[in-house]
Amino acid sequence: MRDFSVPPLVEPPRSGGLADTVYQVAAQEPQRIQLARRAPGAAGWSEVTAAAFRDEVTALAKGLLASGVRFGDRVGIMARTRYEWTQFSYALWSIGAQVVPIYPTSSSEQVSWILADSRAVACVVEHEDDAMTVGAACDGLPTLKRIWQLDGGCVRQLSRLGRDIPDETVHSHRAAVDPNSPAAITYTSGTTGRPKGCVVTHANFAVECDTLQAGWGALAAAPGEQPAILVFLPLAHVYGLMVQVYCLRAGVRLGHQPEITTGELLPALASFRPTFLFAVPYVFEKIVSRARLSAADAGRTEAFDKAMDVAVRFAEAQEARRERSGPGPSPALRLRHRMYDRLIYRRLRAVLGGRVRHAVSGGSALSRTLGLLFAGIGITVYDGYGLTETTGAVTGQPLGRTKFGTVGRPLPGSAVHIAPDGEIWVRGGTVFAGYLNDPQGTAEVLRDGWFATGDLGSLDQDGYLSITGRKKDVIITSGGKSVAPAVLEERVRAHPLISQCLLVGDNRPYVAALITLDPEALVHWQRVHQKQADAGWGAVSDTDLQEEIQRVVVTANTAVSRAESIRAFRILPVEFSVGQGLLTPSLKLRRRAIVKAYAADIDELYAG
Repeated sequence: MRDFSVPPLVEPPRSGGLADTVYQVAAQEPQRIQLARRAPGAAGWSEVTAAAFRDEVTALAKGLLASGVRFGDRVGIMARTRYEWTQFSYALWSIGAQVVPIYPTSSSEQVSWILADSRAVACVVEHEDDAMTVGAACDGLPTLKRIWQLDGGCVRQLSRLGRDIPDETVHSHRAAVDPNSPAAITYTSGTTGRPKGCVVTHANFAVECDTLQAGWGALAAAPGEQPAILVFLPLAHVYGLMVQVYCLRAGVRLGHQPEITTGELLPALASFRPTFLFAVPYVFEKIVSRARLSAADAGRTEAFDKAMDVAVRFAEAQEARRERSGPGPSPALRLRHRMYDRLIYRRLRAVLGGRVRHAVSGGSALSRTLGLLFAGIGITVYDGYGLTETTGAVTGQPLGRTKFGTVGRPLPGSAVHIAPDGEIWVRGGTVFAGYLNDPQGTAEVLRDGWFATGDLGSLDQDGYLSITGRKKDVIITSGGKSVAPAVLEERVRAHPLISQCLLVGDNRPYVAALITLDPEALVHWQRVHQKQADAGWGAVSDTDLQEEIQRVVVTANTAVSRAESIRAFRILPVEFSVGQGLLTPSLKLRRRAIVKAYAADIDELYAG
């Protein structure tokens, strides 16, 4: 199949902008709990009503006007995911200004480029270090007039500054916002070059979020329970920003968590107790990995692995029955599943706060095995696919008809086309307006209403999309063999010891791999094998560890032909990280940067 489309569920907005939601909800249900916030280091959450949030947004919007921000101006926000991010975005939208999200891990050069390209008039930063990063770029930024620091109390200062401005001034600005007005200039991750500024409109966000609510809103919470979502994805990424807008539009209680590491995230989930989860595959992988390590520490690795196997087989049998290709779980499998639910699965659900039964995964494709595993433990993960240019998801798993291993079908109102070379093209109300200051780049990807994604994929007979790779990631060996690395990389990463895997081999005689290890899993492996604790080169050169990884690679190679298989690998002593510039903030591999950083290691892989 080459084309598939789904009729729309919602009408695009005819007037107004995103900030209208804040004022409408406050007028209709002033005491509705809209957000929850937590002071630094505090365990509990303070609830914020719709009326209180409206007043905060209005006061901040007046302060922005008093400081010189005008309709159509652009303001950078360079901070982790926190409450003030939401305050500022809605205050800016209230006066018709545009948000320019900037990752707090960005280098001075990246910050300078984004602020210069967007012609931002001001920038909100989190703390003094960020202020220094922005300040270092100021000489080349003639339009930048203000830097505000969250940890320096800028929200309070701005709110005080605007006290003499009438509320009506804010409302007159808000009334001038049109659905097609830009809401955000969201920059791509720059995995293949300089980041591009995507012009995302108020209508793009509204159509995306309203479609999700109309089609999947029933999954957000149990009947009679207010939905609650903890946002821990970067709000500087379109996925996180979309989740924020969804919560405000759908009446979901919204909380913020700045760190995504398991040590920080899991306690926050346990205390906030969300009813629904928006995450990336990394989070689901780490939850299972952490649980397995805990089981190993208690001497229950075998029982845990058996429980995970039962979960996968149970979900697979349910899927077969749903697709009318099998009878469903056998009585014996049901019995074992119920037993493990009492002993293990409920504890895994408790890690997420105990109330999550459905989740969404995005950012990159979720493996079929991981999707089945979570379904088997009682949490159905609806995998989707999207890009910065599509305001988040453009495909998703249909309600009650998940096909694990795919990224679902086009969202209602969207269409997918597979070009002759296998490239995925998409169309719909969530597709962006174009690249800022780049008409040539826009013309290259927007073709008669279709957006050429650069990703490769296929549609099955039911319209479900599978991602097979990215056009620019395809490796062409010196023998002329084209290799899409995604399948092999995913299979290698499935092993608990392995954190990341990057295939190389362009213009080389065969495919090789750079592999990093999960630090916690490595410590456990060393303890089990009575090895000296070591996280450096001594550990990765250990003969037993090399043999363990060799077995993983051999098993992964069974999924591909010999010409596509990994012939050599190198274990690296540290994980690729955002701070090194080797991962995007959404945790995708920056392939070119990694190949450049480890050029000597790659050369050694082919030295023989």
